[in-house]
Order: sequence, then structure tokens, then C-alpha cells
Amino acid sequence: MDVFKVGIKDGSCMGSIHNFTIKRQPLTPESINKECHVDVNANKTVFESLKNNPKVSYDGKTFSYKSKHALKDKAQLLNLIRKFPEGIAVIDMKDSYTAVMDDLQALKASGQIWLLSNFDSQEDIAYPNDPRAIIKVDDDLKQLFRGIELPRDMLDIERDLQKNGMKPATNTALRRAKAEVHGLALKPKTKKKKHEISKRTKLTNAHLPELFKNLNVPGS
Repeated sequence: MDVFKVGIKDGSCMGSIHNFTIKRQPLTPESINKECHVDVNANKTVFESLKNNPKVSYDGKTFSYKSKHALKDKAQLLNLIRKFPEGIAVIDMKDSYTAVMDDLQALKASGQIWLLSNFDSQEDIAYPNDPRAIIKVDDDLKQLFRGIELPRDMLDIERDLQKNGMKPATNTALRRAKAEVHGLALKPKTKKKKHEISKRTKLTNAHLPELFKNLNVPGS
């Protein structure tokens, strides 16, 4: 973010950097000289360094901060994320405007996007929560998913979810305690019959077609 460090090595430019990154206030050469004590007009090297800096926009009169994505509000932020069904890095959007991080959390809370961490880089990735989006799933990820063996006891599943910062939708311990108080025996789960799929049924998980290859389709 220190956009002046390329061209200005003398003096403190923290005030100008603050204006760029927080206030988004365009700076004239005169205001840069006032805050950094560097005459940009008189120093051609500094002027060209600022002008050619990828994080700086120059309109012929003022220098201003240039983010990777020109966003102004939450609606534009959501539209951008929806253009990346396979995810977009939060770091590429966090400097777009001052309230962008708050808007990301608001979109997550409303269920319009997902915010997940990349295990390799530990960076947050934003995904659109759109059931119509077609997402390509790598074969190694499919194999990893199928190779996961879930615990047989729901208590263990709920503990694992909590360990990973997720809130279980069920509370098996509470349910069992209530059953014991009322003297009710928990019924063992019975195997469900395989559901038949009619020709009119729409399979939404098209990216995992092999999940449906063993299902019976009448009249097929």
C-alpha cells in the first residue's frame, strides 16, 4: 500500500499514504510537497515513479489511489464475486473502498456469499452462494470427499464440527437427555428405501454425475 516508497525515499509520507488508503483523497503535487517535503514537479524521477505506479492513478492534475477492482458499494461487490464462481481472493478486494470488509461480512451473514480460508496460503476466498453456478470440481477433491469416513455417533460429528468453528444443526446430547427424562428409548435408524427419480426430476449436482448412476429411473 505504500505507493510513494517507489519514488520517494526521503522524509515521512505516512500522511499521504493515509489519505490514499483510508480517505481516498486525491493529492496534488503541491499537497505531496507539503506533507512529504518532496517537490514532485521539480523531481522528474519521483514524478514518473508515481505516475507509472500500478497503485496510483494520475489524471493530469492529481494523484489518487487505484485499487485492483473499482468498487464503490456492496451491490458492486456482490456482482464482482458472482463473476468468480470458483472464488476470488479477499486481498484483491479489501482496498476497493473503506467499508468493503464490513460489507463482505454482511453478505456472508445474509447467505449471499461464502468466506472460506485457503489451507495453503491461509488467505480468505469469497465464493458466490448461487445454486445456479456451475463449479468445476477437481478429481482429486472428489476422491478426497468420498474417502472421508464419518463417525458413527452423531456426538462425535458435532464435536468435530465445533472443533472446526462450525455450529452443528443438531444437539444430540440434549435430545438424548430429554429422551431419558421422559423415559423414551431412541429408535434405531432404519434403512431408507432407495428413492426413484422420474424423468422430470432435475439433477442439480451436474458436476458429480456419478453420484446418480446407481439410481433407478422408471421407464429408462
